[in-house]
Amino acid sequence: MADPQPARYDARQRIAPTFHDAVPGFQAGTDTPRAYLERCLETIAARESVVRAWVVLNEAGAREAADASTARWRAGHPLSAIDGMPIGIKDLIATRDMPTQMGCAAYRGHFPKHDAAMIQALRAAGAVILGKTVTTELGMSEPGPTTNPFHPGHTPGGSSSGSAAAVGAGMVPAAIGTQVGGSIIRPASYCGNVALKPTQGAINRGERQGLSQATAGVHANAAQDMWQVAIEIARRVGGDPGMPGLFGPATPPAAARPARLAVLQAEGWAMLDDAARGAFAEILAQLRAAGVEILERGDHPWIEAFERSIADARAMTNEICAFENLSTIRSLLAQSPEGVSERLRRRHAVGEGMDLERYRLRLLQREEARRHMAALAPLADALIAPASPAPPPPGRGRARPAAPSAPDRRHRLQRRDLGAGRAGGDGAAGQRPRPAHGHPAHRPAAHGCPHHGARPLAAGDAAAGHGLRRQPGPGPGWGLSAAPAGRPWPRCARPSAAHGSGPCARPSWW
Repeated sequence: MADPQPARYDARQRIAPTFHDAVPGFQAGTDTPRAYLERCLETIAARESVVRAWVVLNEAGAREAADASTARWRAGHPLSAIDGMPIGIKDLIATRDMPTQMGCAAYRGHFPKHDAAMIQALRAAGAVILGKTVTTELGMSEPGPTTNPFHPGHTPGGSSSGSAAAVGAGMVPAAIGTQVGGSIIRPASYCGNVALKPTQGAINRGERQGLSQATAGVHANAAQDMWQVAIEIARRVGGDPGMPGLFGPATPPAAARPARLAVLQAEGWAMLDDAARGAFAEILAQLRAAGVEILERGDHPWIEAFERSIADARAMTNEICAFENLSTIRSLLAQSPEGVSERLRRRHAVGEGMDLERYRLRLLQREEARRHMAALAPLADALIAPASPAPPPPGRGRARPAAPSAPDRRHRLQRRDLGAGRAGGDGAAGQRPRPAHGHPAHRPAAHGCPHHGARPLAAGDAAAGHGLRRQPGPGPGWGLSAAPAGRPWPRCARPSAAHGSGPCARPSWW
């Protein structure tokens, strides 16, 4: 049985369960998706009382799905590369067999009984939807009960706290999160995940279209699993309405060396503690030693222009979201005033204090920032930045914002030997050693093409009668790659305001 005691995070020794390297066992008949699921459930049983990552688990439904997957693998006809993968779903996303209570007392017992688009896609790919993971209130306010899987007295980050903690604790190989400001990147950093926050609209959010800056993404213990989950969703249901969806191959490509990276500071830079600054500086030194050119803020006026355009990105994002949430929160306050926290009321007051012209101004500022970012395309293959300003602070309360604080398009990176030319992990089957560089919060994020947010990453109450179990509570390394070996850079064909009516000249990363 898994050790119920959390191990202090050591990036050089951290071993976490993955799925892609368990697949050969399924093919050979030496392992099965049902056995894999049982190992996950064993870890949950051992650690959930402390980590508290889950709102509800559907163990009976998961076992049924895993058995069906086992039969497909035995017959040689899996539905996809993630057939049988146990996955956690952030409790903002509707599932037909579990409540969707959104970390909010006003939604306690809410049970839509339908699957959001991305859940439909995951089921069609054979994934095992194991349970709903804890979110902060409506994904933005009061934190839930989840603790950091390595330091129980510290925050896991939010708002995708349960998804990040479940992955970090080894309960599942992957989980779905969402982000507006830093809700995937920050908890992934705090919990030692690899995670993808793709370009806005790249993964279909289903009915969760209320916020113009919200994005769905994937937490995982390996880049391969992270990418595979994302692309399996996009291939089946595309992106948000009117968006082209996530671009990329059916499987993760081999790693390749970037030629040039640009450092992004943003307003989070001033929040970095000494350890984070030192770790990030070491990463940049390692990249330079590997032959990667590094551009700093003062090296080019276009970088400086972009930095200035996102100097108040946090306030800009908060105001945009507060205004866009006005009708939703007004309805909640009218229907269930006791179910809305004081923190959410304060956020709502920001929106009530705005008028349409202020909202329009913030939208113009966001679009200007995006244009400045797109203008960096000729300068570097990607932007690199710390994913969070420091290790997770004590308590479960609100943590400091993710360091980049730029609108959209943030990525977590996985440490890899830039000369290795591969994206695979180095661990035994079903496991991957963690990168050797301090606390997970000291790993950088990178930004890709403005039109493609993904690139290879290398170098509650349960409804009676549904078999659900209610859970307690309410509810630095690096690694980058370029184009796959033997293939030229594809180009983004999407028109952009930064490029007039013609196509973007930015490589799509694939």
